[in-house]
Amino acid sequence: MRQRVILLYSVVWILGLSVGTTPTRGDDRPNIVVILCDDLGYGDLECFGHPHIKTPHLNRLAKDGIRYTDFYSAAPVCSPSRVGLLTGRSPNRAGVYDWIPAARSARPDAREQVHMRISEVTIPKLLSAAGYATCMAGKWHCNSHFNREKQPQPGDFGFQHWMATQNNAAPSHEKPRNFVRNGKPVGLLEGYSCQIVVDEVITWLQGHDSDKPFFVFLPFHEPHEPVASPPELVATYRQVARTDNEAQYFANVANVDDAVGRFVAALDTLKLRENTLVIFTSDNGPETLSRYRGAGRSYGQPGPLRGMKLHTHDAGFRVAGIMNWPNKIKAGQTIDTPVSSLDFLPTFCHLAGTSPPNDVALDGANFLPALEGKPIDRKNPLVWAYFNALNEARVAMRDGRWKVLAKLTKEDGGGIPKLPNITTNTFPIVRDARLVDFQVYDVGSDIGEEVNLAKSRPELTKELGIRLQERYRELVSNSHVWEATK
Repeated sequence: MRQRVILLYSVVWILGLSVGTTPTRGDDRPNIVVILCDDLGYGDLECFGHPHIKTPHLNRLAKDGIRYTDFYSAAPVCSPSRVGLLTGRSPNRAGVYDWIPAARSARPDAREQVHMRISEVTIPKLLSAAGYATCMAGKWHCNSHFNREKQPQPGDFGFQHWMATQNNAAPSHEKPRNFVRNGKPVGLLEGYSCQIVVDEVITWLQGHDSDKPFFVFLPFHEPHEPVASPPELVATYRQVARTDNEAQYFANVANVDDAVGRFVAALDTLKLRENTLVIFTSDNGPETLSRYRGAGRSYGQPGPLRGMKLHTHDAGFRVAGIMNWPNKIKAGQTIDTPVSSLDFLPTFCHLAGTSPPNDVALDGANFLPALEGKPIDRKNPLVWAYFNALNEARVAMRDGRWKVLAKLTKEDGGGIPKLPNITTNTFPIVRDARLVDFQVYDVGSDIGEEVNLAKSRPELTKELGIRLQERYRELVSNSHVWEATK
C-alpha cells in the first residue's frame, strides 16, 4: 500500500507541475472539512449570543478551537457566496451575481444561463490533483441546469463523490426527494436534510483510503426555508419561542448542531480528528421574516450587526466562523482578525502543498496567520459589489478596521435599477456607474455600523473612497458578462 501511495504522489506531482504542485507525504497533510450553513444568522448560535438556541456541539468546537468574530462570506446571498468560497475569487469574476433560479425557459435577465463555468479553478479540483480524496454532500446551487449535460456539475469541479440538490431540499428538510448522487436521482429519503448529508459523508469516510488526506464540503440546507425540524426538538423550544414557527426555527438550528456533533464523533471513532481542520460557517446572513411567501419560519437573528441577508451592511455577509484543528490550533481563542471564505482556496492549497495556476486572479489570501490572531497578508481589501442589494449601498469594502459603503448612480445622477444579473445589455450601467454617498464605519469598535464617520473624518473618507473606487473598477472590468437574451 505504501509503495502504491508513493507512486501515486509521484505521478500527481509530475502531472501537477503546471499548477505548482509539490510532492508532500499524504499522511503529513491535514484533512480539511468545510461545513456551510444556509441563511444562518450571526446571532443564531449559543456561542455567538443567542439567548435560547442550545448548540453544545458547536460550543465545544469553538471552545476547543477558535471563534472568529469578524468572519465574512463572499456575498450576501447563496449562489455567489458558494462560488466565491470554491474559487477564492469574487463571484462577480465568475459571472454569478445573485442566487441562481432553476432553468426553465429564456428570461429577459438571462439567468437561465448562469452557472459556475468549467474554466473556474476550484478547491476540489486543485486538491484532487494534489492527491486528496474529495466529497461533497448537500446544497450545490452553482448552476441553473442541475444534473444536465448543458452545464458542469459537482463532479466536473473535482468532487470524486457527491450527493446534492440544485437549491433547497424539497419539499422541505424533512423527507427530501430531490437529491442526486453522482448523477443519479436518489428518490425519497427518510429523516432531515442535515442528518442525511452527514450520514452520506460518514459512509464515504468509512470506505475512504486512510493513506490519502481528504477534503469534505458539507453545505447544509438548514436553516433556509422551507424549515422543518424534528418534533421532539421543536417541543423543547415551545416555552421560550413566541410562536410555533419560531420554535421550528430554533429546533432547526439545534438539529444542525446535533448533525455537526455526530460528524465530529465519527471523525473521533475513525481516528481522523486530530489532523483534521474543521471550519463551520454560513453562506450569508439571516433571512427576513416573511420577506417572501414561504418564509414564515425565518426567525434568524443578526445579533449586534446591522442589516440582514441581501444587505451590504455587515449582517448580510458577516457570519459565524469556527475553526477546530486539534493538531495545530490552540484551544480557547476568540479572534477578531478579518477572515473570508475567499481565503479558503489559497490556504488549502498551501496546506496541500500545491498552488493555483499563476494566471488565476485570487481575491483571498492565506489565512494561516489568523490561527494565532495575526494579520493576514492581503494584497487588496475585501470588496463586495452586489447589484441587487435591499439597502441603497450596492458596493462595500472591509479594509482593516474600516467598513466603507457606496451607492451607485449614473453619470447624470440618475438612479441605477437593481440588477440580479449582468448581461451585455446591462454591463454598461455598472461599468459607467459613479460611486457616491460614501459611508465609513469603524467596525473595530462600532460593530453595528451606527456612527457614519464620512463627514467627521473627510481625509480618511477620501482615502478609503479612492481605494474602493479602484477596487470596484478593477472588479467590474474583470467580471464575466452573459449574453443578453434576444
